[in-house]
Amino acid sequence: MSASQAAKLSPGPYPDAGSTRDARDPSTAVNWSVLVDQVRHGEDVGMEQLYRLFSRGIRYYLCRQLGAQELDDKVHDTFLIVVHAIQRGDLREPERLMGFVRTIVRRQVAAYIDEAVHSRREQAELDTGHTIADLKENPEQIAMARQKSDLMKSVLASLSQRDREILERFYLQEQPQDQICEQMHLSETQFRLLKSRAKARFGEIGKKKLLNSALYTVFLRTQIG
Repeated sequence: MSASQAAKLSPGPYPDAGSTRDARDPSTAVNWSVLVDQVRHGEDVGMEQLYRLFSRGIRYYLCRQLGAQELDDKVHDTFLIVVHAIQRGDLREPERLMGFVRTIVRRQVAAYIDEAVHSRREQAELDTGHTIADLKENPEQIAMARQKSDLMKSVLASLSQRDREILERFYLQEQPQDQICEQMHLSETQFRLLKSRAKARFGEIGKKKLLNSALYTVFLRTQIG
C-alpha cells in the first residue's frame, strides 16, 4: 500500500464515544447498553437510532477517503457489517460502540482501496493483452445473459413484498427517494434501512441460487478457459 493510500486510513472526524461532546449532540443522551441490546435483537427503534448516529460522521469520512461515487451504498453496506458484527456478539462493551464502529469502518476503507487497486490492475492487463477478435456475442454469452436475467427475477420473487417493492422502485423504476418515502410511508432513515436490508437479502438469496444454477458452471468454465 502506498503512502498516499495509508494516509487515507488516518482517523477521521467522526463521533468518538469517549470524547468530549457538545451538549447539543444527541449521542450524549444515548444509553449504549440499551442501544446495543436493541440492535442485537433486531429491534427497529435501535436500528434507526444506530443508523442516525452512524451515518452522520461515517458518511463524511467515507466520502473523504473514497469519494462520492456510490457513497450511499458504501454507507449502507458498512452499516450492515456493523450490525451483523454486533449481533454476532463481537462487541463486548457497549460503551465502546463508536470505537468499535470506527475500527470496522477503517477496515472497510482499506478493503475498498485494495479492491479498487486490484480492479485497476486487472483492467490494465486486459487493455494491454489480447485484442478482442469478435465483439459479437456468441451463443454461450447470450445463454448466460438470459440465465442471469432469469436468476435475478427468481431472486426478486423470493423476497418479501416490501423488500421487492423498494428494490424495484429504486433500481428498476428509478424512482427518487422522496417519492418512494411518500408512497410507502417511510421516513428517510426507514427508507435507508429497508433498502440496505433488502439489498443484503437479495445478495444472500442470489448467492445460494447461483451456486445451484447452471450459470455458475458456465461461469467457472469461462474463468478457467
